[in-house]
Amino acid sequence: MLKIAFAPIYIHPLPLEHRFPMLKYELLPTQLLYEGTVNEDNFFTPSPATEQVILTTHEATYWEKLKSLTLSPSEVRKTGFPLSKSLVDREVTILQGSIQGTLFALQYGIAMNIAGGTHHAFTDRGEGFCLLNDIAVAANYLLQYQNIKKILVIDLDVHQGNGTAQIFKDDERVFTFSMHGENNYPMQKEKSDLDIGLPNGTEDEAYLSLLKNTLPRLIDEVQPEFVFFQSGVDILATDKLGKLKVSREGCKERDRFVLETCKINQIPVAVSMGGGYSEKISDIVEAHANTFRLAQEIFF
Repeated sequence: MLKIAFAPIYIHPLPLEHRFPMLKYELLPTQLLYEGTVNEDNFFTPSPATEQVILTTHEATYWEKLKSLTLSPSEVRKTGFPLSKSLVDREVTILQGSIQGTLFALQYGIAMNIAGGTHHAFTDRGEGFCLLNDIAVAANYLLQYQNIKKILVIDLDVHQGNGTAQIFKDDERVFTFSMHGENNYPMQKEKSDLDIGLPNGTEDEAYLSLLKNTLPRLIDEVQPEFVFFQSGVDILATDKLGKLKVSREGCKERDRFVLETCKINQIPVAVSMGGGYSEKISDIVEAHANTFRLAQEIFF
């Protein structure tokens, strides 16, 4: 059964400009239920992650400032959100959803998180709407508690997974692969194990060709026992921030290829949604919904 983490938490206060992109987290499960792709049994509500698990990845001084809401004004600005208890609670719960998702993925082959993919969070700071790095914490959970010895992170958000790259830069057990817009945020890139920077305006053919020529080789070389897939849909031509020109069908084909590759190679995969900032919320929800539809089609 496809298991999906969903943790609806109202964030207060949240400026109007941030409310629109957050709508997808409410609309996506509604759409999936309405069309019959999933039913209520597919969803699980995670509990908050424990401090012990958070500290496997994030520095204690940073976590103390987060939970006590004492980040400096400069640190708050870098996160992009006004700091609040409800925001921290949301991140801690989303993080636990990704951890629990890894266990479901080990059982069923795949699991998904309606949110997650907070790849701009570093060990000691937050950036780019990310406070805690759910992929990194969940990966460390597998390494420490589930006897997983090799992990591959496939980060296909339009923005480089700079926080994830920094966290695992000296850890050979986790291979970080990021294919992203070269001229997009963050302008100061970290060094992933493999970075592919794409020029502005990259379209379906070039995008998919690079991915299909790269991922099978990585699977052979890395021999991962587990995959994390950050499936941001900000690669779309309709995206306000993406700068690429990938169609919705191209994005769907990207997801199909990644999921089929994991399935064929019998590698459990945990999927997080990542970014999406198209003008029309329907473009964002439909592109994300395709990822869930494909998971059902390919794995179940």
